[in-house]
Amino acid sequence: APEWQRAMKEEMDAIIGNGTWSLTELPAGHRAIGLKSVYKVKRDQRGAIVRHKARLVAKGYVQRQGVDFEEVFAPVARLESVRLMLAIAAHWSWPVHHMDVKSAFLNGDLKEEVYVAQPPGFVDKHSPGKVLRLHKALYGLRQAPRAWNVKLDATLLSLGFRRSENEHGVYTRGRGQKRLIVGIYVDDLIITGGDVDELQAFKDDMKARFQMSDLGALSYYLGIEVHQARSGITISQERYALKLLERAGMLGCNPTSTPMEPRLKLLKESTAAPVDATNYRSIVGGLRYLLHTRPDLSFSVGYVSRFMEAPTEEHQAAVKRILRYLAGTVRLGIHYKTGNKKELPLLHGFSDSDLAGDVNDRKSTGGVIYFLGDGPISWQSSKQKVVALSSCEAEYIAAATATCQGVWLARLLTDLLNVEARAPTLRVDNKSAISLIKNPVHHDRTKHIDVKYHYVRECAEGGLIDVQFIRTAEQLGDILTKALGRLKYEELKSKIGLTKFLPGSRA
Repeated sequence: APEWQRAMKEEMDAIIGNGTWSLTELPAGHRAIGLKSVYKVKRDQRGAIVRHKARLVAKGYVQRQGVDFEEVFAPVARLESVRLMLAIAAHWSWPVHHMDVKSAFLNGDLKEEVYVAQPPGFVDKHSPGKVLRLHKALYGLRQAPRAWNVKLDATLLSLGFRRSENEHGVYTRGRGQKRLIVGIYVDDLIITGGDVDELQAFKDDMKARFQMSDLGALSYYLGIEVHQARSGITISQERYALKLLERAGMLGCNPTSTPMEPRLKLLKESTAAPVDATNYRSIVGGLRYLLHTRPDLSFSVGYVSRFMEAPTEEHQAAVKRILRYLAGTVRLGIHYKTGNKKELPLLHGFSDSDLAGDVNDRKSTGGVIYFLGDGPISWQSSKQKVVALSSCEAEYIAAATATCQGVWLARLLTDLLNVEARAPTLRVDNKSAISLIKNPVHHDRTKHIDVKYHYVRECAEGGLIDVQFIRTAEQLGDILTKALGRLKYEELKSKIGLTKFLPGSRA
């Protein structure tokens, strides 16, 4: 098809224009890595075709560590950091822009001596037996992400940015309204700041150094739909949710009001008939990606994730219940409101735990959720590593997990704004656990608790976190630790900042 031919020619022009390789004889003792073309249709948030993309990819799976590559790790901004950036931008009414580096990995300089075969359809007629010596990275090479990240890091530092010590995928520059924050996810750049001229100057600097696609105001990022308005910024995954329901064959099903039956207990060694494990894992994996904007699903999806090894019809029925709930709530998302521009938004969180809720190993489930202002920015629901002997101990362990996250978020917030953030408030609904945090009481009954969980006590003593009591009825972390009844679930769902968006209401 002509559009694919055009796409492949664009890719080859970019590679050759970039000085990615040179034609040479293959030295003795080396082998050439094969190349192949990969084709993909790029779509926008409404599903319309934006462009046809062709990518020349190296068959990196034949590479050997220590011979063809050394380091492969490259940092990317975590989704919590992205949500924190969006909450900050919403609070101060900063615009958020999106840029994409065309053929990003082609810019990474290679240290190793790597040779590839000439690409099919583009073999040099005069030297068909020669190979290509790579000077820069190609997609598919194991070291390509690392090489690109090193190049991008050096570029941003040369432009006066400082890399966050708490999140290596985030960079900052300037002060006050002229402050710029840049989040990096491989070749995607999210940029926000209070000065539009400063933001545009940075975009121009990047265009001068790399081939960039300026995508304007951020609207779609890693499957997350972003809508910017005067009232704030909303994020949702409506299109992704509909695609997941279609893949699971659940489009148009009867919706339910909660994702899980209250007090549902599932066994790993179930007597029910087994189901297709690959399909089960695929659907649960899709649901897990939805958790980036749906804290209300954290507990139920985390619970069914425990049965990936040998799922049965009972486990599948629980997954279908979640999908039925999703079918009725596809428009649910998070709204980060515009705030008081004179004040730093308050970072506060909730931690909660059930006791021995897992019938398979009697471990407890801990839940943590943090807000910047009214919008949730970080949450998790996870089974604890040890068996707790009391509700006090289970809550103490959950608070320790929450403290680690809260201290990190406060440090990152300080990095992003260059203003010292106040110690986050952590609300716990167990007075015994709070006593244990603030004083070394009940020593005989708690001396078996692992030393690492006492980190919460050190942070409370050092003023890094402010632990406060909250009544169980007001504990928002409850939605992350157990399956709840309809009324309680609906109440907590609205309190944790989830809003249903009607068509056209997010513009």
